[in-house]
Amino acid sequence: MSSSPSPAAAAARLDLDGNPIAPLTICMIGAGGFIGSHLCEKLMAETNHVVYAVDVYCDKIRHLVDPAPPHLQGRISFHRLNIKNDSRLEGLIKMADLTINLAAICTPADYNTRPLDTIYSNFIDALPVVKYCSENNKRLIHFSTCEVYGKTIGSFLPTDHPLRKEAEFYVLKEDESPCIFGPIVKQRWSYACAKQLIERLIFAEGAENGLEFTIVRPFNWIGPRMDFIPGVDGPSEGVPRVLACFSNNLLRREPLKLVDGGQSQRTFVYIKDAIEAVHLMIENPARANGQIFNVGNPNNEVTVRQLAEMMTEVYANVSGEPPLDEPMIDVSSKQFYGEGYDDSDKRIPDMTIINKQLGWNPKTPLKDLLETTLTYQHKTYKEAIKRQMSQASASS
Repeated sequence: MSSSPSPAAAAARLDLDGNPIAPLTICMIGAGGFIGSHLCEKLMAETNHVVYAVDVYCDKIRHLVDPAPPHLQGRISFHRLNIKNDSRLEGLIKMADLTINLAAICTPADYNTRPLDTIYSNFIDALPVVKYCSENNKRLIHFSTCEVYGKTIGSFLPTDHPLRKEAEFYVLKEDESPCIFGPIVKQRWSYACAKQLIERLIFAEGAENGLEFTIVRPFNWIGPRMDFIPGVDGPSEGVPRVLACFSNNLLRREPLKLVDGGQSQRTFVYIKDAIEAVHLMIENPARANGQIFNVGNPNNEVTVRQLAEMMTEVYANVSGEPPLDEPMIDVSSKQFYGEGYDDSDKRIPDMTIINKQLGWNPKTPLKDLLETTLTYQHKTYKEAIKRQMSQASASS
């Protein structure tokens, strides 16, 4: 069945250099996750591209694929497969013009407790994807992580050293900043190390075999559908990343747990801003090939403690519920994550390369993206959590 383009895509579309954009067939691995679901929506709404959505779950894209709405027939198809051991993967990559690999274990609590799974998922399981793209002359956009930078140079200086405030000691540049990890006994770095090694392999494939690649280093992409809420759409014992973790606490009216005082500094970028950057990479290969891109928002920098304070205030406005008398408590990283945890001090992206190559800049302030995300979390999860908590109290 032929598909009809969306109205927005019907007019001739041009890339950044003024060339017409030809429709692409995209094999998107990990399409059912947070980033994949938003990217699928963007591509369906604004382009004529065809997407093979590859994942083991489709809950977050069910509205697009189960079944596909009439206007998307022939534009998107779901392929339920595990890239670890499915021979169909190479065939899908061969049929596509571009492969986007989003598949990963990327939850900090897992790096400590499941280091083997973390290494296999982020390095070993990604190897066939790189191999098939290289052997079949297919373009690859690979999602890495800002964690490949590890610790900043400034973190090794005394706390009160004036150089810690100099940008060259903490701003992270794709082509200059070293990747500094903790000791082997700190298994928290299993993720970053695996991600760095697959980056090096992709870069080597480009240098030796001509693989056309783009590497994306996300800096805390935030928005609706991110991560999971334990016991509702994820394991009860699961520990999601920081924003979803705090959301879970707020929904349950529990104090937010600040690991080691919440002094680590992070930046946060709105998912829709970030997806716009990926859209530009997809449609501007001449500008994106061979590049590593930081994708974040350096203007949205806060400590984890400041993030907790902002989320508490925003959620009170969203929900109409007053904050707890003691909205936050301090816990040690050993208590929260277990033995072997370590952390990076600051993650502030340099945006020079992506701005120069793609003209991209993030737009959404932190408070606005928190309001959007927490409104979604409240509407989506509050009643389910109420039911879960009342059942738990009835059975106790």
